[in-house]
Amino acid sequence: MKLRVLFLALAVAIGSVAAATAAPKPEQTVDMAAVLQPGSLPELSFGPGTGVPIVEYGSVTCPHCAAFDKDIWPKLKATYVDTGKVHYIFREFSRNPLDVAAFTLARCVGDDKAMATIELLFATQDKWAFTDNPLEPLLAALRPTGLGRDKAMACLKDNAMIAKVRAITETADKVVKLQGTPTFVIDGKSYGGELSLADFDELLKPLVK
Repeated sequence: MKLRVLFLALAVAIGSVAAATAAPKPEQTVDMAAVLQPGSLPELSFGPGTGVPIVEYGSVTCPHCAAFDKDIWPKLKATYVDTGKVHYIFREFSRNPLDVAAFTLARCVGDDKAMATIELLFATQDKWAFTDNPLEPLLAALRPTGLGRDKAMACLKDNAMIAKVRAITETADKVVKLQGTPTFVIDGKSYGGELSLADFDELLKPLVK
């Protein structure tokens, strides 16, 4: 009886390890070529174009996106992007008007500085994203970028820029049919939620040379 219990416990332990290291299941398959088509604004990308493409759709007011940016993205970047194995693309997915405003302001700081600005907004999300009157806290969060109030207010009236920001979301809805943020598209499959570095390891294992 003791031996049988031991074998059962061992089997459970092995099963738990296997489950822990299994690759996450995709939500759906998508047309990767269509996903990678250039959008209405210059891509916010990292790593060489020869790397395995990963596309993240993130919302700047999404707590899960902010947590991913803080906890997982630096490790993923160091392991796969900085080593040339992955070409990482961040796409602005606006879930609400505040997302549109924040992403528009980030682009007004400059396309070359937009991703750093978005990361700043993720880091300060609790100070501006969940208030009844978010405009002033949002502008305050952007002050380190050098974006002054006058330029920011003019930017928020730039209908052409706003349309381009919204177009990214509209295209994502058509091509990927997102169910939430963050969503990651890898090798023609979409994965929702905060993936861990171990999840990326399993997904990238058969793709990375």
